[in-house]
Amino acid sequence: MRTALVIGTGLIGTSAALALASRGVRVHLRDHDPERARTAAALGAGTDDEPPGPVDLALVAVPPARITAAVAAAQRQDLARAYVDVGSVKGALRADLDAHGCDPTTYLGTHPMAGSEKSGPLAGSADLFEGRPWVLTPTSVTDTEVLNLALELVSLCRAVPVVMDADAHDRAVALVSHTPQLLSSMVAARLEKADETAVRLCGQGIRDVTRIAASDSGMWLDILSANPGPVADVLEELAVDLAGTVRALRGLESVPAADAGAADEDGKAALALSDVLRRGREGSARVPGKHGQAPAAYETVAVLISDRPGELARIFADAGAVGVNVEDVRIEHATGRQAGHVQLMVESRAAQPLAAALRERGWALRTE
Repeated sequence: MRTALVIGTGLIGTSAALALASRGVRVHLRDHDPERARTAAALGAGTDDEPPGPVDLALVAVPPARITAAVAAAQRQDLARAYVDVGSVKGALRADLDAHGCDPTTYLGTHPMAGSEKSGPLAGSADLFEGRPWVLTPTSVTDTEVLNLALELVSLCRAVPVVMDADAHDRAVALVSHTPQLLSSMVAARLEKADETAVRLCGQGIRDVTRIAASDSGMWLDILSANPGPVADVLEELAVDLAGTVRALRGLESVPAADAGAADEDGKAALALSDVLRRGREGSARVPGKHGQAPAAYETVAVLISDRPGELARIFADAGAVGVNVEDVRIEHATGRQAGHVQLMVESRAAQPLAAALRERGWALRTE
């Protein structure tokens, strides 16, 4: 791949353009808002000049409702040898493209499993896709050259190619992406009119659950509208668990806390709650961890940190000085204070030596 055209310079389009440009591809940028294309170009994502002729690959990164029109227009103008989109729904889109007479041999539907609650070219990053799955949904009529160019795109963005059937993809993302977005929004919606006292009690748990609720609601309406059936199927399964959980909690309302495990109809309510929590833990354990492997059982060393420049760099330097690799990190902000806790996740054998070394260097640690 020597040349590419990115149509749509939001988060995904700009990030892909940045990755391609950094690896020597001549990238042309196009957007319905020329200012966005100019912004992406200023960031080093390519040029907003029109390509002089057909490029090797056209990447369509527009909102879901506009993909069909954008692909159809690009094919009519003969802009490229191959066309891919990065929309999050594939089955319905393919049917829509067929209905509009698009050429299925030069088109391949793709979906990078990466993103952010932020949007626009300024949110773009060349390493957004690094190590992330990038789904490709070729069909029996997809031209081999088109598939090879799509695979090269994924490689240049340093993502991991995953080949799937379009409908299987839509069912999968309904479970791991679309339903979580809805649930995050539903939980966050409970905060809209909550008492200020309750809001001030928000901790890391509610922040984790509601983070993606800040995403563009218009974009998500398009996505959900394109994949309603599979999302509804998952929600129906959740509704069964939710109804059972409500019944269990109601059954415990009149039971003293000390007797909750046995007093309600031989402990049926407590057993129902326990079953949901157990299945949740087992499901969580299947979420891939570092490098796509099964998640490791890391231990957490929580360190009090002030909100001053250089504090994070200092704590990482102190961890590195004693030969401890920080596997993951989270920051738990303290409400109303210029301080918080940095949670350093490390291998079990490294937790005690790291804690001792940090105390020696003057850090205050939280005991769990």
